[in-house]
Amino acid sequence: MGAGNVIPRVDLFGNPEHTTPSISPDGRWLAWVAPHEGVLNLWVRPVDTDGDARPVTADRDRGIREYAWAPDSDHLLYLRDQGGDENSRLYAVAVRSGEVRDLTPFDGVKAVVLAQDLEITDRVLVGLNKTDPRLHDVYELNVATGDLVKVLDNPGFLGFVADSRLNVRAGVRSDQDGGRTIMVREVDGEWRPVLTVDMIDAPSTEPLGFDGDGRRLLVKTSADVNATRLVWIDVESGEREVVADDPTYDVGSVLVDDSTKLPVLVSFQRDRLHTQALTPEIQRDLDTLSAVDDGDLHVVSTDRANNSWVVSFVHADGPTASYVYDRATSRAQFLFHDRPRLATRLNTVKPFSFTARDGLEIHGYLTFPAGNAEKLPAVLLVHGGPGARDTWRLNPEAQWLADRGYLCIQVNFRGSTGYGKAFTAAGHREWGAKMHDDLLDALSFAVESGYADPDKIGIYGASYGGYAALAAAAFTPEVFRCAISLCGPSNLETLLRAIPPYWAPMTAQMYAQVGNPDTEPEFLRSRSPYFNAGTMTIPMLIAQGANDVRVPQAESDQIVAALRDNGVPPEYLLFDDEGHGLEKPANRLTFYARAERFLAEHLGGQYEPESA
Repeated sequence: MGAGNVIPRVDLFGNPEHTTPSISPDGRWLAWVAPHEGVLNLWVRPVDTDGDARPVTADRDRGIREYAWAPDSDHLLYLRDQGGDENSRLYAVAVRSGEVRDLTPFDGVKAVVLAQDLEITDRVLVGLNKTDPRLHDVYELNVATGDLVKVLDNPGFLGFVADSRLNVRAGVRSDQDGGRTIMVREVDGEWRPVLTVDMIDAPSTEPLGFDGDGRRLLVKTSADVNATRLVWIDVESGEREVVADDPTYDVGSVLVDDSTKLPVLVSFQRDRLHTQALTPEIQRDLDTLSAVDDGDLHVVSTDRANNSWVVSFVHADGPTASYVYDRATSRAQFLFHDRPRLATRLNTVKPFSFTARDGLEIHGYLTFPAGNAEKLPAVLLVHGGPGARDTWRLNPEAQWLADRGYLCIQVNFRGSTGYGKAFTAAGHREWGAKMHDDLLDALSFAVESGYADPDKIGIYGASYGGYAALAAAAFTPEVFRCAISLCGPSNLETLLRAIPPYWAPMTAQMYAQVGNPDTEPEFLRSRSPYFNAGTMTIPMLIAQGANDVRVPQAESDQIVAALRDNGVPPEYLLFDDEGHGLEKPANRLTFYARAERFLAEHLGGQYEPESA
């Protein structure tokens, strides 16, 4: 079918007009990410001056997406890599002058911001894997001067937590059995355990921070329960105090008051986001904000005194709206929408659930084309991870598919996070097996409900979702008319042998969840599309970033070569200047133009001509 009245790709997949707003620690400045000369850059303006916005960076390549205020409120810190290689350098830009400095000018080194305290304005803690590419040592960084001093050699930990004086006081150790131990550091520098969990609890166990006097550690963990809860752990006695929990859903984001070091807000991602206040004062704020917008509320930034918030209201069928909220006056000042051109043009997203063939309850989301809900061509949109989940929010890909005439089916298959540890653990060693069955059972639900045409079903995903698309073509080609894989692993054995060096501390956990290439190569090959390429006869579109360190280019190259040898050559898009996923708008638009033309050819939907 031709173009019809479709939403232009650039409105869905081009740069947002504004995104990621935040307020400075002193409450005087606002920052956000927005295009400057076509590339995403950092912008600032005073909180109380609407029309004085200006860019403070001038990136001309991949753009800036990750940033944070330095505690001094005079600088913004941001990370940027080269071509998607994930060896991010840390930069500082002065808010007033716009001077940009590279604070970690080291080739082949990945910088991460480990800790900062808004009460300590002259320094932050940074992790650098300079000495050993597998481990990030801890450095103290003076943002104003650029002085960088190592303060701790990494003894083999995944990460660290500092106290209110910015002393490293806790760390996370990955154990040989795939479990995890939270360690605390004594005054003499010795480490001792305060919580050890097994492989099932490891993904959910994470220390967040200390209270003001450093006697209690705030931790998310599913230890002793199914769904992850928020607890205080007394670092001397090991006693735990529950702060917030839900019987079914994991704790999500946690807002901590920087002035008191106490949690004041937690969220649980159910079908819609549930936000829970931990104090009466915060509950009054939530009640006030509930009258501002009916979207899902996210408190995305606060000032040092917790007087001013930046909040965003997320919608699945419209753009995100952001506001500055003054807690003293209960006044919310509108800032911007992230993609205002999509307002009133999107389709409704409906949560759904079904029972898998083995009795497990599975949740997901359906996005229908406008005006029709019966026997539609359908595309299964599979999320990455797999330790992640789809949520009720604006997903440009889901809306793109619905706009082109397809029922978009998103499934939080077993192995997804957010539904408790038993649900996540049900995906262990089930790549290409029960995890794939969940996707098939979702399709059966859609077909039996009369929504989907069983003869017109495609599958598309990125990362793990790309693997799922390849697996669908390899293991159940009779179900699908076509498949699209973006940076999808094709050979689990080679994938696990090529993990980035700084993932090495997580190796035991990854092997326990997927399989061990040293002891179980045949098992991994049985779950790998590459070794089943002979059954992959449906049309395929495969895309890959040449600089991907998570799913190396070889994963796509080898499956493409095998399919060509079998006489069913796929379309293959290789992006020389991308890593894991597509960040440059031009590359995204190229990919989605090819993808929608590919889907239209095989499923009959609409497309926007590539010259548009």
